[in-house]
Amino acid sequence: MSEGARTTNPTDLTAEQLLAVFERMSLIRRVEEVAGRAYQQQKFSGFCHLYLGQEAVAVSVATAMKPGDTMIAAYREHGHAMSVGVSPEAVLSELLGRRTGTTGGRGGSMHIFDVARGFMGGWGIVGGQIPLGAGLAFASKYRGDKSVNVCFFGEGSIHQGVFHEALNMASIWDLPVVFLCENNRYAMGTDMSRINAQMDIQLKAISYNMDHAQLDGQDFFTVYAGVKEAIDRAREQSRPTFLDVRTYRFRGHSMSDPGNYRTHEEVEQEKGRDPIALLGRDLVAMGVADEAGLEAIDKACRQVARDALKAAEQADFPDPNTLMDHVYA
Repeated sequence: MSEGARTTNPTDLTAEQLLAVFERMSLIRRVEEVAGRAYQQQKFSGFCHLYLGQEAVAVSVATAMKPGDTMIAAYREHGHAMSVGVSPEAVLSELLGRRTGTTGGRGGSMHIFDVARGFMGGWGIVGGQIPLGAGLAFASKYRGDKSVNVCFFGEGSIHQGVFHEALNMASIWDLPVVFLCENNRYAMGTDMSRINAQMDIQLKAISYNMDHAQLDGQDFFTVYAGVKEAIDRAREQSRPTFLDVRTYRFRGHSMSDPGNYRTHEEVEQEKGRDPIALLGRDLVAMGVADEAGLEAIDKACRQVARDALKAAEQADFPDPNTLMDHVYA
């Protein structure tokens, strides 16, 4: 048994559900690796922000959500989309600009969107999705349908005015929203300690009379418990929550970022807390799976990712005659 491994399941999830969580996290990891290689091979261009290392956060939220709930994110959103069931082929097709992509090849990496699955998009403007998350929650309250919105953003967004405006309004209006900051310590290439006067950013919620917590985003069980509590509060009490989820990206801010502002030792140390490896360790210790079974799941995910890229490459580009479709003016 690995040191520090859990021997009992601290959640309400079944063994089958926990294996599905492991599979979803592994699938996101393998698809993102395929996407990174495709970018390096110049199979697509533009911006591309990978989710490697942060998989436990999105998957914990998707696991805690119920049908009718919505999720909205920033531009590092491939993993969020796949966490709620958007297919790897649809994501990779969108990256490659193919008509089989989630937005017909029109949005690209930063604008994955699937309303049928409650994924209300990745948004390219820093912090721009935060008031939209509050708006989705307002719509839910107006309809009275008891659905919840989980709004993802990075720690670099918290100095935007709309962050403070949205949290204030959400508290005043009792909106069923969870504001989830994926705090990976670096706002692009800037260490947060250089630009943030208060490093314990969950305390910012105090200004808005809002429940708040700091969670270990590399530990699925910890982040799931915290997220579920926040979602339940939103659904049952129609009250917002701010979560500071401490995570870490294993690659640069984007594919064009060499990450020279971080030492090799720091990155390797953080990789020692790989959320997929930690979850696998716990599942083995709990008796939910053995190492061979987990390796088989990961192997299957690698094949799914490869097949998805192949399918995306074979798909057609959008018809040029549809260029002006979906354009207001």
